[in-house]
Amino acid sequence: MSIISPLYLPFLPVLARTVAHLFRCTASVGRHLASKTDGSSTAWRPLRLPTPAGSARMGRMSISCSGSGSEVRGLTYKDAGVDIDAGSELVWRIAKMAPGIGGFDGLYPLGDSYLVAGTDGVGTKLKLAFETGIHDTIGIDLVAMSVNDIVTSGAKPLFFLDYFATSNLDVDLAEKVIKGIVHGCQQSDCVLLGGETAEMPDFYAKGEYDLSGFAVGIVEKNKVINGKSIEAGDILIGLPSSGVHSNGFSLVRRVLSQSGLSLNDQLQNNNGKSITLGEALMAPTVIYVKQVLDILSEWDVKGIAHITGGGFTDNIPRVFPSGLGAKIFIDSWEIPALFKWLKEAGDIEDSEMRRTFNMGIGMVLVVSKDTAPGILLECQGSAGAYRIGEVVVGEGVQYV
Repeated sequence: MSIISPLYLPFLPVLARTVAHLFRCTASVGRHLASKTDGSSTAWRPLRLPTPAGSARMGRMSISCSGSGSEVRGLTYKDAGVDIDAGSELVWRIAKMAPGIGGFDGLYPLGDSYLVAGTDGVGTKLKLAFETGIHDTIGIDLVAMSVNDIVTSGAKPLFFLDYFATSNLDVDLAEKVIKGIVHGCQQSDCVLLGGETAEMPDFYAKGEYDLSGFAVGIVEKNKVINGKSIEAGDILIGLPSSGVHSNGFSLVRRVLSQSGLSLNDQLQNNNGKSITLGEALMAPTVIYVKQVLDILSEWDVKGIAHITGGGFTDNIPRVFPSGLGAKIFIDSWEIPALFKWLKEAGDIEDSEMRRTFNMGIGMVLVVSKDTAPGILLECQGSAGAYRIGEVVVGEGVQYV
């Protein structure tokens, strides 16, 4: 049973009415064990309402998919089965039906505040979980992908819902996964409010499962981070990642297959630290919620970009007003050994690496020149931060 924090009590009456309405249109709150012998399931796409007036966050949503390709050398994400351009086309078509989508999250007006919602999965990182047997941290990834999205608006996560689907329910395995979700919620200071367990015989391979997650937070309207005040000369501050996080694993798996190595082989040139490729790749996604909210409580932040699918190249411009781009100083932080191995083993071009992976930076803050030194100094004693670039006149991302 979930315990509701006293911090949320003032919001409960209006939240209850809002959530009740939403779930009457979708599914019931709480965990229900559903045996679906035909593999059928009702799909739900959240309506992302128009962003606040004046907001510049009209980039595209991230698209997660996986598949197969045939190239042997000079691998690209498309070779591995993921076509980012096709994903962009789909979002463009959806935008015609639901204008206003495109941010990292969706905002729903609620009195003097916005409810902020996000949803995501962990992609084909699950395949490595099946191969390594590491199931107790994949739930952290699941929570991270959604709460990191909604904190880009300055929202404090309130609650999380999960969807766990499998062919035949292995209770012990499912418990490990859910424990990871609980740990992720604890790191985010939010409540695991409920979820859905779907048992669908013949739909998934034995021992495999799929995950989806949904996070809802809240932010006062006058504190929304929307990027509209960003201007040329502002500074980009990068917060370190723990590794690949939960994007790009279709390409990761193709590189691993091509390399001839196994997940039990050691990651080389890792600053003397012993770790297998499997352990490095399965490192859970950093949850930035507390760090970002602490920064927001003291400093003025103009924009925040979660570096997920699309890497630096596609995600940073999503928070900029029209006519502005980014200049990234490629030597301003140390690229982790894991990314260097992926590049070398897959013979992947720099441009493809930067459009697929986070390259060691999982979250980017856009701040003024005057604000940047204080944030950088404050972060030295915690998880660290880097001055990775600046906002410039123009479009896209330059790497210098």
